[in-house]
Amino acid sequence: MPLTADARGVYPIAPTPFFDDGTIDTASIDRLVDFYQSCGCTGITVLGQLGEAPKLEHAEAVDIAARVVRRASALPVIVGVSAPGFAAMRALAREAMERGAAGVMIAPPNTLRTDDQIVGYYKQAAEAIGADVPFVLQDYPLTFSVQIAPGVIRRIVNDVPSCVMLKHEDWPGLEKISTLRGYERDGSMRHIAILCGNGGLFLDFEMARGADGANTGYCFPDMLCDVVRLCGDGRRDEAHDLFDAHLPLLRYEQQPGVGLAVRKYVMVRRGLLSCAAQRSPAAPMPERARLEVDWLLERLARKDARARLGG
Repeated sequence: MPLTADARGVYPIAPTPFFDDGTIDTASIDRLVDFYQSCGCTGITVLGQLGEAPKLEHAEAVDIAARVVRRASALPVIVGVSAPGFAAMRALAREAMERGAAGVMIAPPNTLRTDDQIVGYYKQAAEAIGADVPFVLQDYPLTFSVQIAPGVIRRIVNDVPSCVMLKHEDWPGLEKISTLRGYERDGSMRHIAILCGNGGLFLDFEMARGADGANTGYCFPDMLCDVVRLCGDGRRDEAHDLFDAHLPLLRYEQQPGVGLAVRKYVMVRRGLLSCAAQRSPAAPMPERARLEVDWLLERLARKDARARLGG
């Protein structure tokens, strides 16, 4: 089924598993997908910002997307297709959709400077990949250096029908969510799904502002599922208590540069990945950082037994 504006829940950003020699670890892909399905995720995103997509050949990216789609038969799969040019974007988007993807995600290039340029880019991107391909607008100014104001998002949503979801990663961004939901209430913008990134760093309050869930890659996506569910059930204190227990590790994982190494290391300890390797170019995880993460996991285990991991 194609992605729609009614999407909600947790769509984890899946890391791309590699062995130390840089080859793709397909068994770990299968294990990850099985875990995502078992822990309550409602969809999966592959080839995202921390999926190391720029390090993959086109054929590898297509193979990964197809493998995840086949394994996650019950869940919609979003495929990141951001690229410097529309030819590469179109090729990956069309091949992913032909293999059963539900939609694609597009980030803005850092060359965009004006509101009109941003709106024009997404109009052209939608035309390039095809109006029949639902897409997610990734709004992540901390990484892409493109500031997309709420009014600009409204223009894109109203002008481009195939835009069905916002991946909200602005920081601070709570007022942006409130403003967008206000546009929906006053009828000046059609409804779209809003799922949030930033490692989940602000998910507890983003849900209260009208977000539909999380679209991020924290190493405990099962916790994100629980927080989204508790918020949906109106159990605010329980949601915040669980979130607060994870916050020190979540904050540590959100560090630029080292974050993916931390995420993969914890996923190895959880038995989800066979190897924590990143494909080059990559920076190894320092021993001091490993010891700090182990300590954070020990502290977290006092509140959440899922962090009680083997040696």
